[in-house]
Order: sequence, then structure tokens, then C-alpha cells
Amino acid sequence: MSLNREEKAVVIEEVTAELAKAQSIIIAEYRGLDVASATVLRKKARESGVYLRVLKNTLVRRSLTGTSFDGISSQLVGPLMYAISEDPVAAAKVVADFAKTNDKLVIMGGALPNSVLSADGVKALATMPSRDELLAKLLGTMQAPIATFVRTLNEVPTKFVRGLAAVRDQKEAA
Repeated sequence: MSLNREEKAVVIEEVTAELAKAQSIIIAEYRGLDVASATVLRKKARESGVYLRVLKNTLVRRSLTGTSFDGISSQLVGPLMYAISEDPVAAAKVVADFAKTNDKLVIMGGALPNSVLSADGVKALATMPSRDELLAKLLGTMQAPIATFVRTLNEVPTKFVRGLAAVRDQKEAA
């Protein structure tokens, strides 16, 4: 069923709003994907905060005009599913993880602001840790020297107390 002009305008506005706050867009061909599999993929995307939708390519091209993702317009051919996310890695992870288990979903490419990614680039992006994981690693790295210093300071009185206890036990035994 085709959309009328007002419905198309609403879709364009919705996609434009998503693209305004997005850090990545991933496109994948879904030809032959059954409804149950698509539902599982949509659920995973929702849990990860990824906007996942099947859209008409002409509507997406109009939404991309004037954005930092405009370079991907030439790749919009065929039946495509669009994954858009604020986290640069989240959309790539969701789509790539699902594509590993389901060969009907084929990653066609993607884009980060002002750069276009090939299918291999999207798969490489999916292997990167997310922003939260990177922040956790950074925090752990920053805390490591401080924690080691505190443990070292704590060892001096501990060794002293152990030495006193050994002397006490030696005098009691004699």
C-alpha cells in the first residue's frame, strides 16, 4: 500500500529527526527475511536503543539531503532496512550480530558523520567496544595506579603487625 503525500511528509520528518541526533546509520538488504526473524531483530534493536525500520529509499534520500550522512545516498538501492543510532557502534553491533546467525540479512554499508562505510567497514565497526565499555576501561586504567599505591601503603602496617604477632608467638612458645 502506497503512502499519500502527507504520510510521506510525516515519514521524512521522523527520519530527519532521527538523523539529526544520530552518530551512525547502517543499511542492510533484508530480501527473504521472514517475519519472525525480523521481529527478533527489531526487539534486539529496541533494547539497544537503535531505530530500525524498513523505508522507501526515495524518502530516505530526501531525509539525508543536507545532513552529514548525505554521502550514503548512492548506496540506497533495493529493499533496504535502516538502523540508525546515537551510539556510533550500537547499530553496527545489532545488525552484524544478527547477520552472523541469519544469512538472509546482508549488510550493504553504512555511514558515520561525513564518512561512508563499506560492508567490511561496518563489520569492523561492530567489533569495536561501545562508548560505555571504553569509558569503563578508561576509568579502570585511571584507578589502577591509585589502587596499587593504596595497597602498597597498606602493606607497611600489615607487615609490622604480622612481625609483632610472630615475635609474640615466639615468646609465648619459649
